[in-house]
Amino acid sequence: MNILFLTPTIPYPPNQGASIRNWGIIYHLSHKHSITLLSFNNHDQTFISKTLQKTCKTVTGINLPSRNTLHRLITILFSDKTDISHRYKSKVFSSQLTTILSQNTFDVIQIEGLEMTPYLKEINNYYDNNEQRPLIVYDAHNAEHIIQSRAIQTGITQPRLFLSVLYSLIQLPRILKLERQTCYHVDTVICVSKEDSQHLQKINPKIKPTIIPNGITLQDYNIDIDKTHTKTPVILFCGKMDYRPNIDGVIWFVTHVLPQIQITNPEVQFHIVGKSPTKQVSNLSKYNGVRVIENVKDIKPYIASSTICVVPLRMGGGTRLKILEAFAMKKAIVSTTIGAEGFPVEHNKHLMIANTIKEQTNTINSLLNDVDKRIELGKAGYQMVKNDYQWKDLTNILETIYNVKNN
Repeated sequence: MNILFLTPTIPYPPNQGASIRNWGIIYHLSHKHSITLLSFNNHDQTFISKTLQKTCKTVTGINLPSRNTLHRLITILFSDKTDISHRYKSKVFSSQLTTILSQNTFDVIQIEGLEMTPYLKEINNYYDNNEQRPLIVYDAHNAEHIIQSRAIQTGITQPRLFLSVLYSLIQLPRILKLERQTCYHVDTVICVSKEDSQHLQKINPKIKPTIIPNGITLQDYNIDIDKTHTKTPVILFCGKMDYRPNIDGVIWFVTHVLPQIQITNPEVQFHIVGKSPTKQVSNLSKYNGVRVIENVKDIKPYIASSTICVVPLRMGGGTRLKILEAFAMKKAIVSTTIGAEGFPVEHNKHLMIANTIKEQTNTINSLLNDVDKRIELGKAGYQMVKNDYQWKDLTNILETIYNVKNN
């Protein structure tokens, strides 16, 4: 089949959540199908890798239009469209999309994430009354309205988060409208978890999403952990560090949980590893034992050398690829309930669930002093990934959807 993918960032190298999912799907489908990719360029990447060029029939990267602060503020306050719709609005992208559609015959067009859904109108208009209309698929990486709703719930009692809460209050109804319209105008909706599927069905009861969870390519995580071992205990958080749930999570952990852990384990270090840290995140390096490590080429050595991985999220949606990556390297994980949402994990079997400051402190201190428990959790997590979360198996589900709908 000929498949067109629209993605908000170039998916290779796969160094953060969305790109890991997009690359996993594109790479494994490319073994049997012809892939055309239209994407916005990453801010820190001005070239298309040879690996991506070999994987896809064609790759087209478009630069994101720049937005100044005043323009963004005006659209946030007075537009009826979402902030992400304005962020990814590009005449150049629209023109290139039309060109690609006119020069190719596609069996499937897959839209990756809510950011790209404003281009759905152009796609539907192009194929209006056209017998060669392809199957149009929306891959919902998150139920985005849930992220905004949880951001409001988390920040409403904290005066320092007033502007963040105000932003979410403004965006929430716009995002609900966009998600509802998107689900109505596509042929198939894909969700990463049962929870996200239920959330989207509530706003559009007519849809029946297919659940294709996030996955990984397990052999990519085969690193000799002994060679990366450090004597100093390291607690690790990894993720895209300009993403609101991640920012909130690490600030909460550093300011409330870490000081309590250091009373018992004063030598422990907390490493925050990820792309594009905001000033708020970078400033956390001023705290005792905290390191902020940005824009690394490969996250795997940092996971391998860590003692415990944490997912202290208090808001968000979808599922966390950081959990699958830690499981793939047999690491013990301490997560909030929201952080582990979407995975069929059991507390004290696959990972440890801890939601409060006290629970996080006690659980992490216990694991730091119990290597056998860390090994036990790591093995259980690894087995779950091996059995249920490998892309080579998950993309088979996607191919089944394509074949059924096209036939």
